[in-house]
Amino acid sequence: MSRSTPRRWRMNRAARLQSAKHWLPTYTGRDLVRGYRNWYGVSAVCAITELRQLGIKVDEQRLIQAKRTEESTAQQRAKKRQERTEKLAAEKIHLVESDENFAYIAGYTGWGFPYGVTWDELEVENDPF
Repeated sequence: MSRSTPRRWRMNRAARLQSAKHWLPTYTGRDLVRGYRNWYGVSAVCAITELRQLGIKVDEQRLIQAKRTEESTAQQRAKKRQERTEKLAAEKIHLVESDENFAYIAGYTGWGFPYGVTWDELEVENDPF
């Protein structure tokens, strides 16, 4: 059975730690944290935590910066999601059909003529006197 996602990206922490024992000696890059992140498809905070569990020394400042970056990214995504939701809600409001005769078109007759609330009826309804 072939899967599109590599097995190492589907591993849980215990499996990654076991696999990383064999992967670490083969790594030839300069930035071990970045290499671990890319190879196993995890966040920077997760990579640093797991590398520390494997006995690799990683600077505390790098962990703090990674946490700060993750929080910032999460806030940006939440803000973007909220803006998208508000935009969709605003578009739904504008989906109300109207034309020069009708303020709100409730539907169409069998012959295709619109019916609903006219602009004049709306003005009378909103007029306080």
